[in-house]
Amino acid sequence: MTVTSYTGAQVFDGTRFCDGALLVEGGRVIGIGAAQGQVVDLGGGILAPGFLDLQVNGSGGVQLDGQADVDRLRTICDSQASLGATGCLPTLITDTPEATERVIEAGIAAARAGVPGFLGLHLEGPHLDPRRKGAHDLALIRPMQARDLEMLLHAARNLPTLLCTVAPESVTPAQIAALAAAGVVVSLGHTDCPAATARAAMAAGAGCATHLFNAMSQLGNREPGMVGAILGGNGFAGLIADGLHVDPLSMRVALAAKPEGVFLVTDCMGLAGTDLTEMTLGGRRILRREGRLTLEDGTLAGADLTLPRALQVLVETVGILPERALAMATSVPARAIGKADSLGHLAAGRGADFVHLSPGWALQGVWRAGQRLVPYGKARTAASIA
Repeated sequence: MTVTSYTGAQVFDGTRFCDGALLVEGGRVIGIGAAQGQVVDLGGGILAPGFLDLQVNGSGGVQLDGQADVDRLRTICDSQASLGATGCLPTLITDTPEATERVIEAGIAAARAGVPGFLGLHLEGPHLDPRRKGAHDLALIRPMQARDLEMLLHAARNLPTLLCTVAPESVTPAQIAALAAAGVVVSLGHTDCPAATARAAMAAGAGCATHLFNAMSQLGNREPGMVGAILGGNGFAGLIADGLHVDPLSMRVALAAKPEGVFLVTDCMGLAGTDLTEMTLGGRRILRREGRLTLEDGTLAGADLTLPRALQVLVETVGILPERALAMATSVPARAIGKADSLGHLAAGRGADFVHLSPGWALQGVWRAGQRLVPYGKARTAASIA
């Protein structure tokens, strides 16, 4: 096999910028160093590991719901790869027990089929706090029961990764401990709990938080709330950096207070990767207007965001160093799901999943297993999203 050397761009390996060319052979990275073999001059910009998105409600015209099957999951993952996220967790928001079970079984089948880019599932709900429901269907939010716990433990045994967003009000510390012991990444979110309750959930095994600042109790002078518990803790937290969900100043303060563990998510919907202007979610219209997604009453319903755009916001508006911003889309989410040994880095022996960004953070190219995706970033038009 011939070595291909990618030159002319700065190489970010997942934690830092490195001197040299990215060397790829047979679908794997063999190192970063002096060019050899076939040389591809990218003419500037940045090469980075393929992005990882741990909160993808849908993409490419497909919304994750009770109609999920392997083909739908493949469409979501392929669409996300075209947008720069070569690995993702398709995310089911609050739904019925039957729909949740069908999505889990589809995810297990996708994992067994080796669907490229499929890292597992994120189940966001239904065990949330109704007071912080956001765009979730209030009628379907409920406390966790024994049947739910067993279903999640079954999923954890059969999926490469299972991330579950729960509110401490809807689960017990014993349930959190059981999930964490089974390898589930337990993430706290959609909660109005005080900081003490959040910290108790963290002590029980919750090691992550879902979309920092959004749909959670805020930081106050006498009650730190969920935000304070996250910023004062050692766990991980997702952040929607579109400049709409969280004010840039709030992001700057949070990232200064928590120098480790914050990663980027898009929280995108099935509209991602398409030119559609609306879709339905549980019978409710979601409107795409001026860079935001909302219900008809104006409630934010996911985000109209890609990870390259989030990087641009972090660097150009918030003022974060490029290497930290890039890590928040690569190595940090890999650590959050316990996959730092296989994802989020460009290193010898790792799969050659990588992206090329322009100096202005526009996506220029995506490679998966050493093969460039052609075309990439092309909008798909669909008649409707189920």
